[in-house]
Amino acid sequence: MTKKQKKVLYRIIIASVLLVILHFLPVSGLLAFALYLIPYAVIGYDILRKAFLGIVRGQVFDENFLMAVATVGAMALGVYEELTGGEGEFVEGVAVMLFYQIGELFQAVAVGKSRKNITALMDIRPDYANIEGESGELEQVDPDDVEIGTVIVVQPGEKVPIDGIVMSGSSTLNTSALTGESVPRTVSEGDEIISGCVNLSGLLKIQTTKEFGESTVSKILDLVENSSMKKSKSENFISKFAKVYTPAVCISALALAVLPPVISLLLGNAANFPTWIIRALTFLVISCPCALVISIPLSFFGGIGGASACGILVKGSNYLEAMAQTRYVVFDKTGTLTKGVFEVTKICPAPEILAGGQDADVARKNLLEMAAYAESYSNHPISKSLKDAYGQPLEMGRVSDAQEIGGHGVKALVDGREVCAGNAKLMKSMGLGYEEACDVGTVVYVAVDGKYAGHILISDVVKDGAKEAIAGLKAAGVKKTVMLTGDNKAVAEAVAKSLGMDEVRAELLPGDKVDAVEALLAKKDAKENLAFVGDGINDAPVLSRADIGIAMGALGSDAAIEAADIVLMDDNPAKIALTMKIARKCLRIVYENIVFALAVKAICLILGAIGIANMWMAIFADVGVMVIAVLNAIRCLKVSK
Repeated sequence: MTKKQKKVLYRIIIASVLLVILHFLPVSGLLAFALYLIPYAVIGYDILRKAFLGIVRGQVFDENFLMAVATVGAMALGVYEELTGGEGEFVEGVAVMLFYQIGELFQAVAVGKSRKNITALMDIRPDYANIEGESGELEQVDPDDVEIGTVIVVQPGEKVPIDGIVMSGSSTLNTSALTGESVPRTVSEGDEIISGCVNLSGLLKIQTTKEFGESTVSKILDLVENSSMKKSKSENFISKFAKVYTPAVCISALALAVLPPVISLLLGNAANFPTWIIRALTFLVISCPCALVISIPLSFFGGIGGASACGILVKGSNYLEAMAQTRYVVFDKTGTLTKGVFEVTKICPAPEILAGGQDADVARKNLLEMAAYAESYSNHPISKSLKDAYGQPLEMGRVSDAQEIGGHGVKALVDGREVCAGNAKLMKSMGLGYEEACDVGTVVYVAVDGKYAGHILISDVVKDGAKEAIAGLKAAGVKKTVMLTGDNKAVAEAVAKSLGMDEVRAELLPGDKVDAVEALLAKKDAKENLAFVGDGINDAPVLSRADIGIAMGALGSDAAIEAADIVLMDDNPAKIALTMKIARKCLRIVYENIVFALAVKAICLILGAIGIANMWMAIFADVGVMVIAVLNAIRCLKVSK
């Protein structure tokens, strides 16, 4: 809760305590009015100030003006009743303002954890670039100061600051922040390299081909800023309603106070101005939309609270409302529908080994053992997955003469036997015949003592429940599910087919994803919404551009979480359909409250205009309807999974 929200909360508490104390004090007359002005000023001074500023600026008719007129009218009516020997209902004016502020605080808290500046939290902008000085020492400079053609040095663990071409060195790059590609990319001399990716292993010298302002990382930052500006946000219902309702009831109240007595005078009868002024003030009290200004944000707040209990963080009521109308859901792949981690999914010994009579399980165990030991000195993610799959402590004394073969794999002596593990290029360079793997994923081919021993498949595993999530969305009325990914086409199509996706587009950069979403947005109906689900920094621009951005929170990047409108804290894609269910229930309750409140208001306003409704009916039309609407709104807190 922000300092501003805490101040409002303190004011609510102080005003509530004062109101309770005054209720039990035996005071009346102008003293009662003076005392009730204290809690009224405490709780309502900012609303009165906003209403005054709105009048000064020519923006008269908004909810602040209506609240000011209604509550001042209630207080004035109380003063008149006290002066004419009656009992003034000052508590009404204070209570209405108090309830309004509580509703506003609920709304503020619901969206209080508002998104900060996305670009300030994005982690891909490099702080510096390394330039080799005349003495050979590295000098850190601002990337903006690096000219095209400059040779920069990127050490292991550092971000590539500017796009360029590798002049010397070889390494593996983590490009998942940019492309979402699950497998690290290997680069060597002559390869193009883009900024924003992380150097995992070797030292690289890169000749820049672009200025920093034109590099990939800068374009992503620019995409985020521009995309967030395009974000369509539904205007708050109360503000739109007040633009029509407020002037209508104010003009009606004024006419009610002036026209009947004037007409009566013209007809030669007594004017009876006091009676019609009382009716007009009662009319204003009845007209106060307290049931709406409290129950609507409280309904959304209840929906947001219910979603939070299910591990779904909704950043504002407008996003919950928009989610109810979602008909298109677009997914990133890596980290969203898949786990984003490497796992050994298949071990295939060479047919010759199995034909020799060796037990298949023993052969698989031996093949994995040889590969794990051969990769024991490597920090490559593929190597780590092999060692994790082996699952036993490695006895490093069994390994000698380990060496990495750039762009091919590794070679080492394991128990005195030569073991080579790597890609198909390694097998071809050794002149070995090997069995081509038909499965989708990263394949590690293994040779022992110059003979092909088999291959191991390493894949990014589909999340548990991902298939059920797609089925749940279609059952919820989603027309189309689409996968957009930077991963290669074969992997993407295999994953999409296994999940039952309607469409897949692969090998996309962040800008391509935005273009794809733009095309889908152009095709959909104006009343339908499109949601994008992602987890990486590369997804931040498209998360901002979609009607609703949904981020995976437990493992997602800070940028994706800040750019998104809804965050799934447990990374479970099945929660998307649950979010839609919560949103639709919440919206249904909101519509029930709107219809109920307006219907009661309309009836009571008519009765107030003709003099049948008194102050008690006015209180029911305001506070009573508000209580009923709030009780209905609380139903939003209950979520059935």
